[in-house]
Amino acid sequence: MTARTHDAIAFASLVTAATLYPPASLNLYTLFAAIIGNNIGALIPDIDQASNRLWDLVPGGDRIDKVLSRLFYKHRTLTHSLLGLFLIFKSLEWLLPRLLNEAFVNVDLVFWSIIIGYASHLVADAFTKEGLPLLFPLKIKIGLPPIKAFRLTTDSWVERLVVLPGVAIYLFWFINQNKATLLALLHQIR
Repeated sequence: MTARTHDAIAFASLVTAATLYPPASLNLYTLFAAIIGNNIGALIPDIDQASNRLWDLVPGGDRIDKVLSRLFYKHRTLTHSLLGLFLIFKSLEWLLPRLLNEAFVNVDLVFWSIIIGYASHLVADAFTKEGLPLLFPLKIKIGLPPIKAFRLTTDSWVERLVVLPGVAIYLFWFINQNKATLLALLHQIR
């Protein structure tokens, strides 16, 4: 999947999760941090690619990528596995409370927003022809559906004309179906 599709799926997943499990309180700083965190989480699994948009956001990102790309001998290895998800989970658990000021931002909401973005990336990539090495370092690739011929090719017409618009249609439908809950959530913002 392309970054644009991952972003859309991650945002739709975040809106869905926020509706099904609404936070007790929400402020504007947390809302913005959660949306940005969700977007970053959706891009983290592809950090092993030089073309990842995250490298454009980091000063000296192209140099950092050259060093880190040596750790990942190819795309879709550690960062697309359950081990990678666990390592990111633990890293964020340690890093975010030290990085964000809890007086202004609900660190737990930002944490889960990033994890939702990351997990949505893995689920979306499971539907591609390449599949996922969920059990990395084992070389077993898991894909949905199990028959590779029925899976998507990244940046194909199906992704551009069916999946991406389908996510947008789902998002509009879901928001319309859950207006009351989402408006109550937005009214919490102070």
